[in-house]
This record gives sequence, structure tokens and C-alpha cells, in this order.
Amino acid sequence: MEVQRKNKMNQRQIRDGRRRKVRRKIGKMDGNKQGVTRESENAMISYAIGTKKINDGTYVMETKEIEINEETRMIHEFSRAELLLGREALDKIRKSTIMVFGVGGVGSHCIEALARCGVGKLILIDNDTVSLTNLNRQAVAFHSTIGKYKTLVMKQIIQDISPQTQVETHEMFVLPENLESLFVEKPDYVIDAIDTVTAKLALVELAQKLEIPMISCMGTGNKLHAELFEIADLSKTSVCPLCKVMRKELKVRGISHLKVLYSNEKPVDTSARETEEEKGNRRSIPGSVSFVPPVAGILIAGEVLREIGGI
Repeated sequence: MEVQRKNKMNQRQIRDGRRRKVRRKIGKMDGNKQGVTRESENAMISYAIGTKKINDGTYVMETKEIEINEETRMIHEFSRAELLLGREALDKIRKSTIMVFGVGGVGSHCIEALARCGVGKLILIDNDTVSLTNLNRQAVAFHSTIGKYKTLVMKQIIQDISPQTQVETHEMFVLPENLESLFVEKPDYVIDAIDTVTAKLALVELAQKLEIPMISCMGTGNKLHAELFEIADLSKTSVCPLCKVMRKELKVRGISHLKVLYSNEKPVDTSARETEEEKGNRRSIPGSVSFVPPVAGILIAGEVLREIGGI
């Protein structure tokens, strides 16, 4: 009882001290949004960051104070990102449109990271539905979403994270002949997270023709070391089998430069580990784990957001 009484007294002292030091009022600002308005030049706001144990064995709340100024006047879901990136960069991100091809192990985590920075509009393209084998690595994969379109599941996730982000989905298989129909509006960036080489090549050609910045994800299957991922020009890559194919095919098309995420890790040989899923398939299915493709997606998101934000 004595410990509880001391804890309550400590918490009351913190609150009382905060009230004396922080004079603030909640007012309507910027389009009827609730914000913190200063009453003096040195107004401060405190928030809890944890607890600490003091000499008598009781715990007290630790708080941190920040000055309310033009940079910190509004607390919102992207406040922490704004502290790091700055308001100008965040505003550029909020006004951007990003088109993502592929909502799988790489694409879904990339899209989630984009949404968590408040991208203005996301255009998602994928014809696949969630399957049982997606559960080990995809942000859209839950037992409750099996059988549903990945794009539509991703749209729900985005709306729950960032309701102000516009989301446009296309449940279609990307082919060279239907690709151009997707570019009704010109996005600020194109992200390629699809598997088929034919579609990847067509997308690179179109993006370069339309002068849209683009990054393409190379192979992430049969790999165990996400720390070996790097972003580079395709001409500088090595080891990755998909990079080799892309270099050769793009050279034929007169394209020598492309920003890619790749790994120089030698793929693990899984040929002796056939699963039931592989029986009847014309091509081998690559192995994949929870700690590799998602990292690739987040790295791609970071590269794109830094470029859009001018960081």
C-alpha cells in the first residue's frame, strides 16, 4: 500500500509540474484538424518515454519535453517520420504517386513501408491471390486472407495505416501488350517487384520511354543473407542469375542502365529438396524465408522515399 501511495504521489507531482510548465490549449487549425496552439514563445509539451526505479524501490515515470514550434506544432501519425525527414520532405512524399508492380514477399512489405510514410497515392498491380505458402513472408498473407486478391488485402491494410492515402488497384497479369494501359496518369516513381522476366523487360522499356524513375528488384529467392542486399546500377551487378539475364536482354533493347536491388549472395541449391508444391510444375519453385524478401522491400521503399523527398 505504501509503495502504491508513493507511486501515485510521484505521478501526481509529474502531472502538476507539467501543468505549471506547459500552458497549452487545443484549437482548430489547418482545415479543422486538432492541433496544439502556443500561448507563449517557450511553450513545451511532455510525453512519457518509460519508467525508472528510484532508491526506495518505487518506480517513477520518465518524460521527455519538446518545444512546440513550427516543426512540432501538430502531432499526427507521421510525426516521428517528420522529425527525421523534415516537413518539406514529408510534404513531397504526401504529394507523390508511386506505382508498384507485384504485391508479394518484396512488394507487400515495400508498399506497407511507403504507406507508413504517408505516400499520397499508391497504384498496385498484381493478379495473384493469397495462398497458404505465402504465409511465411508476405505482409498480405494471413489464414483469414487466403484466396483473396493480394491487391485488395493490401488496400485494406493501407487504409488502416494511412486513411488519407489514395489506393488504386489492378487485378491483372502484366503483359507487354496491356502494360501501357495502366499509365493513364504519370506516376512519380515505378517499383518493379514482379517475377516474370518478360514483364520486367517491358516495364523497364516503358518507364524509360515515359522518363519515369524506376527501381527493379532482382532475385530474392533461395537466399539467406538479407544483409548482402544492395542498390546499384544493373551494369555493376554480379553473381545474381536474374541480373545476368536482365543485362543481356536489355542490352539487345539498347538499355544499359537500370537501378536495381540485388544480392551477390550465391543462391542456395535446393534441387534435392522437392516439395509437393513443385510436382507438376514446369519450373522449380525457389525457397524463401520471412527474413529476406521483406528486407528487400523495405530497402526499396527507403531508396524511393529518400529520392522523392530529396534527402
